[in-house]
Amino acid sequence: MPRHGESRRTAPAESVSPLDVALWCAAQGWPVHPLAPGRKTPAANCDTCPPAAHPPQGCPCVADGRWCHGFHAATTEHARLSAWWGAQPAFGVGVSCGPAGLVVLDVDAHSAEVPDRTRLLPGITIHEQVNLEGLASGFDTLALLAAYRKQENPAEDGTTLRVRTPSGGLHIWYQTPPSAVRYRSSTGSSPKVALAWQVDVRATGGYIVAPATRTTAGTYVPVGAARLPAPLPEWLAAELQRTGHAVPEQPAHPPVPAPRRVAKPDSTAAHHLLGPLLAEVEGCAAASHGASFTEKLNRAAYTAGGLVAAGHLTDSGARDLLTSAADAARPHQSHRSLAVITSALSAGLNRPLHLKGRT
Repeated sequence: MPRHGESRRTAPAESVSPLDVALWCAAQGWPVHPLAPGRKTPAANCDTCPPAAHPPQGCPCVADGRWCHGFHAATTEHARLSAWWGAQPAFGVGVSCGPAGLVVLDVDAHSAEVPDRTRLLPGITIHEQVNLEGLASGFDTLALLAAYRKQENPAEDGTTLRVRTPSGGLHIWYQTPPSAVRYRSSTGSSPKVALAWQVDVRATGGYIVAPATRTTAGTYVPVGAARLPAPLPEWLAAELQRTGHAVPEQPAHPPVPAPRRVAKPDSTAAHHLLGPLLAEVEGCAAASHGASFTEKLNRAAYTAGGLVAAGHLTDSGARDLLTSAADAARPHQSHRSLAVITSALSAGLNRPLHLKGRT
């Protein structure tokens, strides 16, 4: 992967094809995967994924090199990318942030009720004398965070790739070296892990829409002169550490536990239990309002959390299933859905759901 400043290859222009965008990203060393035509959500592949609710680890599509389960299938192999976009030229392009070593700040400009000042910058006390009149979006909270740390506002960082989103938000791309700490993704509304209100973090366990990708809402357009990510600033790395985004490193030689008899996780029973709840969530697609979508997604995520806590599902597998179902029903409110999923999963983890006697 070229270091910042070593290559000034121009990012794809708005008029290039999605395949060109995918190949350009792959040339930077960024694994990519298809997005559904005209949307910013991953493209589905096999028909059995939603109803069977199987995790990506057991999906034959991923094992056979086909697109499925979003960033789990991401690759830099040019032949495979050519085959994927050859089969569906209208696919959009998603970049898997974790394997690419990317940390992207997703700054939202959505209209939303401003929370209490204690929730704007997690872990930072905003004194009453600080005038917050006019604060309305992630642009404001990110600027406030930078001001508190006496640093340049990342939204105005002309040294790194910045991409304007169709909704008026901004993606601020940064690169981490291979040996650096890995960071987890988060949403700005999360009560557990968040950098700032209305500022999402796209990193390990997440993806970002590639520059020049076109959706029905508009095109993701690079702004400024920089066309490659700059190194993640030290002060932002410190903030990510402080707010719990750092992913604990696995020991090089983990201790071998003493042999013990344990029951094999009953993933089949878990999918039988969770599948109907996911189907209820997806069924909300038939009605834009009045379908109790949030309640159904909350129930499915809470149940999934219990299954994860009991060892029947992996956390990443559960999140993938829930996100897929939510995006199928409400493709234009992925941020809100992710907040519901994160909160309910966390609650469910405190109540392990054991499936004794199920087959």
